[in-house]
Amino acid sequence: MRFGLDIAQQRMPWSEVASRARFADALGFDGIWGFDHFQPMYGEGPGECFEGNTTLAAWSGLTERVRLGLLVTGMTYRHPAVYAAEAITIDHASGGRLELAYGAAWFDKEHRELGIPFPPLKARIDAFEEAVQIVRGLLTTDGFTFEGVHFQVRDATLRPRPVQQPHPPLWIGASGEKRMMPIAARYADVWHSWGTPESMTSKTQRLSAHAEAAGRDPAEITRASSLSIEDDLDTIAATIDAWEKAGIEYLVCGWPPGGRDPVEQFAKRFLPT
Repeated sequence: MRFGLDIAQQRMPWSEVASRARFADALGFDGIWGFDHFQPMYGEGPGECFEGNTTLAAWSGLTERVRLGLLVTGMTYRHPAVYAAEAITIDHASGGRLELAYGAAWFDKEHRELGIPFPPLKARIDAFEEAVQIVRGLLTTDGFTFEGVHFQVRDATLRPRPVQQPHPPLWIGASGEKRMMPIAARYADVWHSWGTPESMTSKTQRLSAHAEAAGRDPAEITRASSLSIEDDLDTIAATIDAWEKAGIEYLVCGWPPGGRDPVEQFAKRFLPT
């Protein structure tokens, strides 16, 4: 099992965002994770909130070994060609430590208040499937052309190529079983979803069926979910065992209300020395 730590850069000064990244790096977490929002999603009042991709770029210079990602980058916030160019930059700045996590976006309040278009669900998912193909194409292909309904690129080349070849691991955050999970089955290196070990067991089986239908080996897709580390360590250990039995290989740990002490205790118990 691999573990990431969700820092979610909201309602804290930049000094704390940076300090938590260095803290997680020193403890030995596999990854640190922010989120891709421009406003806090909980609490009262506006509050501090730092943009996601520029946060990853900054973390690349503050850390040495930990991998960097957002859970997950919202397709609606950037044209996929812009997102591909940003991903290349972060991958190089970090020496090949980017996790390229992508989703269709969902936070309608933020879109409405900031004037960012928020299409209906079907159109948004249709656009997301096009965007995934464009991002992969631009990271791997010179003179790439894609003519979609929502996005078009023509004879496009981005250089340099990513440090990670053929591209950084592509995570797709997907819980919808009719549209999003089949997209993840076709394109994702890592599938991330929420739920309990019991509910995710059946979902991973359905993901495997979708992958086989798409001509892929299901074993090519890493399964990831999330873990609360607010319980006592023995309870957490039992939960991790349940996740492993469900076929989950990567867990993103939420930052606990207790702050650094429970994070450090978790690391001592569950991370390699």
